[in-house]
Amino acid sequence: MAEMVSIGSVLPFLGVLVNPDRVFNHSTVKPFVDFFAIGSPQDLLLPLTGAFCAAAVVAGLFRLLLLYSINRFSFSVGADFSLRAYRSTLYQPYSVHIDRNSSEIINGITGKVAMLIGSVLMPLLTLLSSVILLTGVLAMLLVIDPAIAIPASLGFGLLYLTTALLSRRSLRENSECIARESTRVIKALQEGLGGIRDVLIDGTQEAYCAIYRKADLPLRGAQARNAFAGASPRYVVEMLGMVMIAVLAYDMAQREGGISAAMPALAALAVGAQRLLPVLQQGYNALATIFGAEASMRDGLELLAQPIPEDASDIFFPPLPFEHSIRLKQIGFRYSPAGAWIVRHFDLEIPKGRRVGFVGSTGAGKSTLLDILMSLLTPSEGVIEIDGQAVDKHNYRNWQAHIAHVPQSIYLSDSSIEENIAFGLPKKDIDPARVRQAAKQAQIDEIIESWPDKYQTRVGERGVRLSGGQRQRIGIARALYKPADVIIFDEATSALDNETERAVMQAIDSLNPDLTILIVAHRLTTLKNCDFIVELDKGCVSRIGSYQELVNCE
Repeated sequence: MAEMVSIGSVLPFLGVLVNPDRVFNHSTVKPFVDFFAIGSPQDLLLPLTGAFCAAAVVAGLFRLLLLYSINRFSFSVGADFSLRAYRSTLYQPYSVHIDRNSSEIINGITGKVAMLIGSVLMPLLTLLSSVILLTGVLAMLLVIDPAIAIPASLGFGLLYLTTALLSRRSLRENSECIARESTRVIKALQEGLGGIRDVLIDGTQEAYCAIYRKADLPLRGAQARNAFAGASPRYVVEMLGMVMIAVLAYDMAQREGGISAAMPALAALAVGAQRLLPVLQQGYNALATIFGAEASMRDGLELLAQPIPEDASDIFFPPLPFEHSIRLKQIGFRYSPAGAWIVRHFDLEIPKGRRVGFVGSTGAGKSTLLDILMSLLTPSEGVIEIDGQAVDKHNYRNWQAHIAHVPQSIYLSDSSIEENIAFGLPKKDIDPARVRQAAKQAQIDEIIESWPDKYQTRVGERGVRLSGGQRQRIGIARALYKPADVIIFDEATSALDNETERAVMQAIDSLNPDLTILIVAHRLTTLKNCDFIVELDKGCVSRIGSYQELVNCE
């Protein structure tokens, strides 16, 4: 309505400038003249100038309000989209995560879901507002001069529609390229920066630059083609619009009254065209942007569509009763119905409070077995029982409440020692006394206390400022900070030197005897203090016994 008023106000304003008597005596203006007791045509100039300026200001303010509303709404929804995609991804089963490439997920959440904002949602809202504005502008132009407004609007509309149809295939192909290559760009960055030590030692910087360029160049090319396709019709239409106004001016100048009589209508049409063409361009560009983001939009929506467990909103999961034993009964696992068995016919009972070691060659199924025991993987056959109660999809979170895990490679965030030990908790919720107790049990408290910033020492990205043994002991402290009574060490010492491994194992041996500790190791000597050791071969139990019994059998 503001646009219609601003365009409609051009006609009386220019009319009073060019021919005030004609406007003063016009039947439409007469009630206005009588109401304000305006005595002469010249007295119309000031109020109409004020009305014209007010209409222009109001229209401009509404455009600003519309722009602000579209942006605020789009980015608010985009924040919800991004969080939903990240949350849905975090709740996916472990088997889904090991099948995915992290660069694909990172690009999906940060890039493709973000593209839903800039390339889909905002253009859709812009397209909607453009259609509404277009309707209002056309209605006003039809009031001014339908004989000119109809063919001009149809001509410009058909030009944009034809361009949209012709460019759609190209835009779709570009969208596939952008979706594919943006993931490859993230992958190239992750691989180059993730292996920076080897890159520097081997001098392979140029090789990684070539990989990056091979992905980045097609991506930029597709983006450039989409940008050109979205913007190019504007210049053709502007050119034709100028020609049209010149032809109209010539035609109207030949009519009765000459150019002075035609000037108000011509100026109103020019202002209308000045509003109409940008709106048409906005609508077309929005449509082209949506077509150009089709593949990325599809990928982003797939992330949003990931199912979330019904209990995802639950914060507290009361632990399953665990007083006696863990029983694995005829456990079997494979990643697909047609895949090879990783673990098969596995039977084992683990009394509470025991230290149990798992040993075997690479590929024997040790880590997979512990992933099943931690309910990260669901067994293809068999069942896990805790004190006789089966663990299933309804209570696996209650079983996981008992478990703390120390992997071979400890992930440390670029934050303080304290925040890494109490990993995942907001800083305000961290218990400093409990952090120190966990560090003491992990036998790293003396080292931390010797540093200037003590527990506020920053560890660097992935703990780059710490030694391997220090990282492992922080991992143990993290496990001990959690109120868990089952601690699983998955090859947690395999990458350490002998002296560091002895120190870490000493820390493990000194833990509370009521804890149930499961340790996976490559070397049998690492497990010599375990109550019993399970040796695996091709996913099955080959031997069970104490360290001495297994050594004597060799």
